Amino acid sequence: MSDPESQQHAQQSLDVRTARQLATTTKTVPQMVGITPRWFLKLLPWVNVEAGTYRVNRLKVLLRDVPRLRFDIVNGKPVIGREQLKTIPLFSVVDDAILDAIASQFEVIEFHRGENVIKEGTPGDNFYILTAGKVEIWAQGLYGQKVHIKILAEGDFFGEIALLEDTPRNASVEALADCTCLTLDSKKLKALLKKSSPLREMMESTIRERKETRARLVNQHGEKEIALNTDLEGERELAPTYVDYESTPVEYSLSIIQALLKIHTRVSDIYNYPMNQINEQMRLVVERIKEQQEWELINNPKFGLINAAAPSMRLQTRCGPPTPDDMDELISKVWKQPAFFLAHPRAIAAFGRECTRRGVPPAILEILGSPFLTWRGIPLVPCDKLQVKPREGQKGASFSSNIILLRVGEQTQGVVGLHQANIPNEKSPSLSVHYMGVDNKSLAQYLITLYFSLAMLADDAVGVLENVEVTHYHEYK
Repeated sequence: MSDPESQQHAQQSLDVRTARQLATTTKTVPQMVGITPRWFLKLLPWVNVEAGTYRVNRLKVLLRDVPRLRFDIVNGKPVIGREQLKTIPLFSVVDDAILDAIASQFEVIEFHRGENVIKEGTPGDNFYILTAGKVEIWAQGLYGQKVHIKILAEGDFFGEIALLEDTPRNASVEALADCTCLTLDSKKLKALLKKSSPLREMMESTIRERKETRARLVNQHGEKEIALNTDLEGERELAPTYVDYESTPVEYSLSIIQALLKIHTRVSDIYNYPMNQINEQMRLVVERIKEQQEWELINNPKFGLINAAAPSMRLQTRCGPPTPDDMDELISKVWKQPAFFLAHPRAIAAFGRECTRRGVPPAILEILGSPFLTWRGIPLVPCDKLQVKPREGQKGASFSSNIILLRVGEQTQGVVGLHQANIPNEKSPSLSVHYMGVDNKSLAQYLITLYFSLAMLADDAVGVLENVEVTHYHEYK
């Protein structure tokens, strides 16, 4: 006789797990966490490059920005080489042997935060190359106030005129953080130049010509000035002029990203329902290619925004985190029809914290169906391709990124993306898929290729706020 309790718990219907054997499942397509909205690719205007090369013709530039100096670390100390010294106008006419001797005379000196590196009005006698930290250049204003001039960071230099001219400093330099500098004493340089008086004359002539060129022959951007005649009276003779162009304009060739996709024919033949295996494999490869494309447009050493930005268009944050003051300073650089900021989500969050601290919450703007923070009406577009890196050579933990502000479009002399439409086997603009046959292992092969590049039509089209700290938080009581 069976137990009444066991009868009560006996199965009376089809088990759910068994029933599932007769049922089908609703499946999603393969998901990939690495896929982002790629707002930058969508907001960037694209130009069709028919011949594979895009040439940017510009006015002739007579005075170019001096790039930041690079230095090596030897036995834990920074060292400057002659090739880097040559990029400084003062040393551009010096031969290699003397440059090596000058490089050997540099000494390492450190300054603590708040310490004066140079004091306004004191005699100038040293040349400085900043290898770590951050300094502020300022002068005393008309009414005794402190007037900010510029903030310098690693690779910047100052005080080169003091090596030849014994004139008082016209500004002060204060360390905003602990700093390390390579410094050259003017007495040591003058001792080297005593052996060659023509060399000293050449160096002085180089500085004098540069000053005269800046004063008479170029506009504020270093381009050759176009002479005009104004406020004419009587029959004065008109001064002639002409527009000169760069003889070797910058050319951008289309870059390339490729992937060789292999799919076993057995997979595509008998496992092709309910989803097309080739389509799904190809979709995910193309998504990865597009992600890499966005990364290249920002970080590529040849044409990426971070590396293509002109030295004069690079700014430093005053305190580390991106404050409204820093963003306003960036806008003052890219003031001609700025389109949008580009920043890592953590940098945008850091800016939001600074706005909250000051009680000025950014407004929200909807673009392409998504909300964006804005500053002064300019949207902050998130992009994880702007890298967040630990600050090297700094004491304590700190992570930083960059914020970019850009103007876009050909008509505004801004930034444009480059691609070539209507290429063979094109699946989307400038992206082709070539079927390469089946090998002796039954693997079908597909070559996926994307052609693209980026061009900056004018130096003032891109500004970069550098060394933006993203790990600073405020404590509220």
